[in-house]
Amino acid sequence: MADKTAPDATRRSERSRHAIFDAALALVGEVGYDKLTIEGIASRAGVGKQTIYRWWPSKAAVLLDAFTDSVGEDYEQGLPDTGDLAADLKFVLRATADEFNDVAWQAPYRALAAAGANDEELSRTFVTRLLEPGIRVYADRIRAAQESGEVAADVDPRVAAEMVMSPFSQRWLMRTGELTYDYVDTLVDLVLRGLRPRD
Repeated sequence: MADKTAPDATRRSERSRHAIFDAALALVGEVGYDKLTIEGIASRAGVGKQTIYRWWPSKAAVLLDAFTDSVGEDYEQGLPDTGDLAADLKFVLRATADEFNDVAWQAPYRALAAAGANDEELSRTFVTRLLEPGIRVYADRIRAAQESGEVAADVDPRVAAEMVMSPFSQRWLMRTGELTYDYVDTLVDLVLRGLRPRD
């Protein structure tokens, strides 16, 4: 009798996990966070809702994992370092503006930001897994520029990173204006004007 290989449970679980992530990200864009349900995610993913509840306690937790899984690799390489801090920041922020202006990307991010306002644990996890890595890579690039003399020695790299990122995020989150390349370039130029070494 021929041997039969048992199904690979790990591979099946990974397929299910990715199907759940895809379903959560798609549905939040289609129906919004308020109407997003575990049942809807399970149906779209082709899994039982008990499978989802076995891995996540809530729809917010599913969406957070789905979203951070899709963007987490962005921070692994850090920011480019061509020796020109302004050019590097503008390059990355322009790409980030394209991402923030993508309708498919906006829905989960806005949903998580809104949900986090009323859920301290979710907000803390969102900051730890998404915002902090972003601030860290910007701070690392600014620190490198500081070491090369492009940035004043007394500048706090983390505060400087927040000076770049916070207006950008606030403009998008509160819809006070468009995220254009002109805006990004102006923001970088204004911030760096305050960070340059004084003669």
